[in-house]
Amino acid sequence: MSDKNNPKSEAEEKVQALLSNANAARLVAQTIEGTIGPKGLDIMMVGSLGDVVISNDGVTVLKLMAVNHPAARMIINAARAQQAEVGDGTTTATILAGALVVEGANQVIKGVPVTQVIQGIKLGIQRSVELLEKQTRIIDSVEDPILLNVAAIAGRDQKDLAALIIEGAKIVGREKLLDPEYKLADAISARESAANQVFMGTIINRSPLNNDMPHDFSGVKILVVDDALAPEDIDSESKKTEAGFLHYLENRKHYEINLRRICAMGVNMVLVDRSIDDIGEQIFAEANVLAVHRVSRRELDRVCKHTGAHKIKRSGLNRSEDQLSGYFGYANRVLVNEKLGSISILGGQGVAQATILVGAATEEVADEKERIARDAAAAVQAAIQKGVVPGGGTIELWVSQQLDSLAGELKGMVSYGVSVVKESLQRPFACIAANAGFNPLEKIREVIAEQNRTGMDSITLDYEEGRLIDAMAQGIVDPALVKIHALRTAGEVATAILRIDSIIKMKNKEFDTQDSIE
Repeated sequence: MSDKNNPKSEAEEKVQALLSNANAARLVAQTIEGTIGPKGLDIMMVGSLGDVVISNDGVTVLKLMAVNHPAARMIINAARAQQAEVGDGTTTATILAGALVVEGANQVIKGVPVTQVIQGIKLGIQRSVELLEKQTRIIDSVEDPILLNVAAIAGRDQKDLAALIIEGAKIVGREKLLDPEYKLADAISARESAANQVFMGTIINRSPLNNDMPHDFSGVKILVVDDALAPEDIDSESKKTEAGFLHYLENRKHYEINLRRICAMGVNMVLVDRSIDDIGEQIFAEANVLAVHRVSRRELDRVCKHTGAHKIKRSGLNRSEDQLSGYFGYANRVLVNEKLGSISILGGQGVAQATILVGAATEEVADEKERIARDAAAAVQAAIQKGVVPGGGTIELWVSQQLDSLAGELKGMVSYGVSVVKESLQRPFACIAANAGFNPLEKIREVIAEQNRTGMDSITLDYEEGRLIDAMAQGIVDPALVKIHALRTAGEVATAILRIDSIIKMKNKEFDTQDSIE
């Protein structure tokens, strides 16, 4: 423990804690800086058992990193929050957070009080968000061609995937995409050996319970059972008694009657989240009903939304036919794909729902393609919700220069915190330029000078030829929501890390308030 009577020792410990956190933040950011931009490369992650994942998706890399430092974990958790909330921009959020912590620590080491740095960072983030919102270009229609560019940029320039995403967005419609509860990214499903396609419907990644069941039929009436399908059971001891055995037989009889009654009502598809016993399988097969068991809850929820079905428990099958009919869902067609081991439910009569099926050569490629497609889908939805800003790192450079006026308005050392935000905003562009093989400092100066000369916030770098271009005119745009949320997320985690005064190791057991503190 530190000597509390020695101010110099205590100050040194505080500096060491700050430097430790700053180094951890810098290392996390540096790990994924090489992935950002059109020339970004992939990272190979190798597990202890030899399993390999290759990706340039920020949140994927961060999730799989072996990290022990608490500050590093805080930044990774912030990236996860960015992914959960917006679905894209995790790399930008991580780079910004790392830069804010490092630049903030530098100011503290120079003698600026940490409280002043934090206050300045908060003010700088607030002004930056206001500027980003002011410079946003609104997207009025799903038909806007700029959305294809948004999808292609977020989708690592895979134009075939971008076209699939836009087709799916058009099927769903703008009104649905504006719904914060709906996630277009959830419509993505990547499968090995599948063909790229988009359709109105949903997919179940299961096979029929029995191969003799129908594989392609129309006029679908669906029952979704949120339970197991088997007779009400009784314990083994009760079965040994005559009364108990008769009760078991009665339960089985009622179970069979209920299943045959469902079939007689025209139900031709039954989805169950647990198992279906042999009796159920036989009855459904004889009635030419497609039965599927052990369907994931997520897939059942999607089926219910798309077809208008309502989940029912096994005990609910005892209800009258009028009551049961209220639980049924309806769709135009069901198609079983034996090769993929999946079932497509098309044209549901519930909520319009698109499925974007992405094909790949291998399972590993399918996983990466799904991540890429989900990023692209999230970016498209974010662009429709809140509009777009110039991409290629240019809007951050423009905003950084506007912070000079804010710093000039402030008194005292708070302005140093604003300068932290200014320097950090230039980091994404610097990384993109470096990945493209250019000197980042040189190109930053060139872009800023041209932005100032023209008064345009969209001047950026052509990362192929190195010349200056108008990002908006070239269709290089990013969703404003992604940028704004990444900046806010980075600011929150950075200030939280900078506020850490010391690092103390906790006991392994739960803290006992009666324990003495030595």
